[in-house]
Amino acid sequence: MVSYKLACPLAQQHALGARIAGSAVFLAAGAGLLLHVRQVYLRELRQARKVAGAAQSVLLRPLPPWIDGLRVAAAQLSADRGAAVGGDLYEVIATEHGVRIVMGDVRGHGLAALATAAAVLGSFREAVHDESELAPVLRRLDRALARHLRERVRAEHPSSGREPDSPVAEEFVTLLLLEVGREGELRVLNCGHPWPYLLDRGGAVPLSGAEPLPPLGPFPLPEDLPAVDCGRLAPGQALFLHTDGAEDARDPQGRFFPLAAALTEAVRDDVVPQRVLHTVFAGLLRHSGARLSDDVALLAVRNDRRDAPSGARGAARHTTTDPHPTNHG
Repeated sequence: MVSYKLACPLAQQHALGARIAGSAVFLAAGAGLLLHVRQVYLRELRQARKVAGAAQSVLLRPLPPWIDGLRVAAAQLSADRGAAVGGDLYEVIATEHGVRIVMGDVRGHGLAALATAAAVLGSFREAVHDESELAPVLRRLDRALARHLRERVRAEHPSSGREPDSPVAEEFVTLLLLEVGREGELRVLNCGHPWPYLLDRGGAVPLSGAEPLPPLGPFPLPEDLPAVDCGRLAPGQALFLHTDGAEDARDPQGRFFPLAAALTEAVRDDVVPQRVLHTVFAGLLRHSGARLSDDVALLAVRNDRRDAPSGARGAARHTTTDPHPTNHG
């Protein structure tokens, strides 16, 4: 029998066919298993994105179109279609001290960045009603961020058993605090964030050229925190706030997106917040070939308080002075 199997071609062909059939069955079973695992993974990923997206929609709740005489529009665009959450944050709240606005950008993406943004926004939503000046608001946001990062380190390393000296050294938040007073007065505290643009019919200029403070997180705030006085937002004028993804977007040749030119085009005939956002987003996608390198959050606020007080100061102006020293040691 052994001699037959070794010498007979028909027997050899039968054995070869059996091996091929066995290999085919094995490959089919493996492919089926991989397909099943992939389907389970994709289903879980879709569910996770759905939950994360719902969480972010609660965090960045839709803003009303009108807030205390100001017309408002805000939107966000993710750099990665597969990323449901990011670290951009914004809010506009009317208080007895004026309309207060925050725009910020947490370093990184994902649930960790979302949790950090939630800590900062939660503190902002409370502090703006309690504090009459912007400086105490900023200090409360700084403390909330530090507390959140310490708690995160303890949760990630529960066995250390001690208070971390530097919770997350690489974690920081760029932040812009802005207040629009009853007469349109503009006061700003800027922690490493891009300055807003002042929009008027036919033009867009940076609201200030002052040196900003460092981002929240790596360095302590200085003892003196004077807000930058940027004049007054006149009726019909608007402010455009953004995260740095709007300025850092590049085309295939590596050229940056001309944000100021896009804003000037958007307000050529009139200053309409929704139109401004639409124009900028469309320009960003064209410029980058729909391949953004960073998330983008945009916020436009127009003063529609038509009855300007007779004693009000002049319109908002570009500020070039530096009220903050560069050495905060």
